[in-house]
Amino acid sequence: MTFERLVESYRDELTAHCYRMLGSFHDAEDAVQETLVRAWRSRERYEDRGAARAWLYKIATNRCLTMIERRGRRRELPTDLTPGAPLVDTAWLEPYPDSVMESDPAQRVLAREYLELAFIASLQHLSGRQRAVLLLREVLGYHAAEVADLLDTSVAAVNSALQRARRVVDALLPGTTQQAEFAALGDDKLREVARRYASAWQAGDVDAILAMLTDDARYSMPPLAQWYEGRDGIRQFLLDGPLSLRWRFVPTVANGQVAFGTYRWDPDRSVFAAAALDLVAVRGTCIAEVVSFLTPAVFPRFGLQLDLPELT
Repeated sequence: MTFERLVESYRDELTAHCYRMLGSFHDAEDAVQETLVRAWRSRERYEDRGAARAWLYKIATNRCLTMIERRGRRRELPTDLTPGAPLVDTAWLEPYPDSVMESDPAQRVLAREYLELAFIASLQHLSGRQRAVLLLREVLGYHAAEVADLLDTSVAAVNSALQRARRVVDALLPGTTQQAEFAALGDDKLREVARRYASAWQAGDVDAILAMLTDDARYSMPPLAQWYEGRDGIRQFLLDGPLSLRWRFVPTVANGQVAFGTYRWDPDRSVFAAAALDLVAVRGTCIAEVVSFLTPAVFPRFGLQLDLPELT
């Protein structure tokens, strides 16, 4: 295998790693591109092709650490916004397209669990080095000594960072992952939950939507800071705005979760126009959270059109 093909074969898994580090798909792509460029430039000095993966992860991780240090702030979801943070300086988490995942089915299952939005959000509460240690040790499976070598530190420092990182992340994560919820439901029931939710929105049926929510359901819309919790709060929000409009929902997958491209009727152009990418967290057969990313420019990444015709 040529050097170019060797390093290129790691692009997808490096992109997932950089996304976990940075919380931004756009930044992750930039980090990976620079990683591959740096690897190419130093190829003459690199002799051990068998250790190419660790070498690339070292370059990528250090590039991410530099980007985190320069940014100086974590990426947020509205429900986890730092109190008092000036909104003009807020950086928001971004969704991740499932198409950019490893081709190995077994590895894709593991990748989805570690790309769920709750996990990515929890990582933002760690320092850059703690994120790197947690991901290299627990997601990628490197031994403490290997991580110490990748990060140019000691084994004791790696073990200490991992303990601190695990305490923070465990306190923030929900009781079960979305992948565990999906496995318990089964494919048919999961598809039915998604179908009912989309149908309720397309029918403008607020009672049907609310009936699918958990008591503590949350609804947020980055880059807007406000968010809503519980059926009463979400009901008022829906009636005050969204359900006065016509909608179409197209199913997709983002961050390994149920997702929809949502389209709002545009009477001036007589089309349904891209409005938001909604990531849904399920709990049993109910909806526990919706994060509606009001960034329709990301639709093509998820195989979604920007406009849809009128239903016939």
